[in-house]
Amino acid sequence: MRITEAAKNLGTTPRMLRYREALGLLPSSRAARNSQRQYDERDLAAVRLALELERRYDVTPAALAFALRALAEPSVAADLRNLGYRTGRLTTPPTTAEIDRERALRWLGRSGTLPPPHNRPR
Repeated sequence: MRITEAAKNLGTTPRMLRYREALGLLPSSRAARNSQRQYDERDLAAVRLALELERRYDVTPAALAFALRALAEPSVAADLRNLGYRTGRLTTPPTTAEIDRERALRWLGRSGTLPPPHNRPR
């Protein structure tokens, strides 16, 4: 279907559909470069899901597009984790030694009952 029909079906405007496509919130177009895009059910389902996520989490289409970028690009995700640690929104991940220690304590059935090794009396 053409963009005007797709927009009407979704309760939005052709301009907003073009904007969402530019942000990468629609599947890639399979149409030839010079022909008009035809929207199919896959495209409409993607837009419906994006609209639902925007409403549910109170975010803009641009914010949703950035979230997808963070999921798709490991370097962006790493930078966001770093910011999360620095702002206190994320806690520093446990070290391998701390994970192993907790695993051993769980195996012994004593999770959290021993002080960390560096604080234990000798």
